[in-house]
Amino acid sequence: MKCIKCGTDNNLKDRTANQGRCTKCNHPFAFEPTSMGTVKITDPMFAKIINDISANNTLFFTPKQLLYFLDSRLRNKSFNPLGFAGVYIFFNVWVTGFFGGMFSGILGFNSFLTANVIYQICVVIYLFNNTKSVKLNHASRKDSAKSLQRLGILILVAGIPVSLFVFQSFILFVSFVSIGMYSLFLGTQQLGKVGKLIQEFLISQTRLQEWLNRWEQINNVPEKILPSPRQEIAPARINPDVTAYSFDRLVVCDSATIAQFLIANNFHFENNCAILSITGYPQSIFNTTMEMLRRNPDLKVFTIHDCSPKGVSLVNHLRTSERWFLNSNVKIIDIGLLPRQIIATKRGMFIQSSPDLATAAKQLPGEIRQSLTAEELAWLDAGNFVELESFTPQRLIQVLRSGISGSSNLESDDNSLILIGDSGNDIYMVESFG
Repeated sequence: MKCIKCGTDNNLKDRTANQGRCTKCNHPFAFEPTSMGTVKITDPMFAKIINDISANNTLFFTPKQLLYFLDSRLRNKSFNPLGFAGVYIFFNVWVTGFFGGMFSGILGFNSFLTANVIYQICVVIYLFNNTKSVKLNHASRKDSAKSLQRLGILILVAGIPVSLFVFQSFILFVSFVSIGMYSLFLGTQQLGKVGKLIQEFLISQTRLQEWLNRWEQINNVPEKILPSPRQEIAPARINPDVTAYSFDRLVVCDSATIAQFLIANNFHFENNCAILSITGYPQSIFNTTMEMLRRNPDLKVFTIHDCSPKGVSLVNHLRTSERWFLNSNVKIIDIGLLPRQIIATKRGMFIQSSPDLATAAKQLPGEIRQSLTAEELAWLDAGNFVELESFTPQRLIQVLRSGISGSSNLESDDNSLILIGDSGNDIYMVESFG
């Protein structure tokens, strides 16, 4: 493992002999991959992850975003189709020869054929389990489904002529056709499902925090990682000349964490908009900002939220709360995340599931459930959810910026928005989340 300070490569013997320090500069290593169990990480890898998620130290990010980003990097080599092909060919020969030879005294030459058929069945089961594994990412599950298809074709192309013309066995012919067709069917079926299946983290937030604590002790706190949002109750003093103006746009988030993330990355300055959370963050300027916003008759409100019962309730809350826009004709553009955006996307998103959220979804008010399609309701009622923090800082900012720029002319037929409200109470929805 290379030292992140001087670049010297230290093998395990060197690190052990020097009490976990670099043999050249004596800088301590934060991680020892040989003692980390199944999930291994090195100092250079962790440093690169921090650099990549912050876009070369230019963007702030949340601890949860780091968890998702690290998880995706750890999954990158979960399933390698080329590696699988090599292993498959090797064991196809080895299993057939070893177990066939072992039982040849009982079954004769048929033992080799039986061993091969059983091997093909085991490989099909292995690949099928991969396509629905909560521990693999979308790409790995998709590759497993495609491998199932390729395996099915290979078994049919090779097995049919061998069984008919070499061994002249009808039973073998039926076996290969059945396995090949079933493998091809399973692969095709799962290929359409892999992007909609739930996932689980390879590591926990607690374990990541332990790693961060260790990293901070040795290499200081990552410059761009955000702390928990502070609750500043006391009103901030704002120049009266500033409060005389207003904003043309407001971004409302469903959590203080996302609002803090956008503000820290100067999204409000670069896009000339106010940023608030539905919880009232930042508390110190919330009331003053709302007074400024209500003075603008052309105000556009953009919402961005998790795909969850709380998230899909955000627009309704803005419309029905006196604290927000009750009895107002302000235009609201819901950028997402919405279940229909996840259902329609071909990209793999990190979908999770929670029994508590399944209960919360079924208890949503009637007006909110009526605004959702049957497919969306089924998705939410199953307890599924996707968090905004599963997207990288760069991607999340890009999606929000694109949603705002795409709403510059709401009357145009060329925009990507869908009107889902009545006249005088206009609510628009962005078709695709990025």
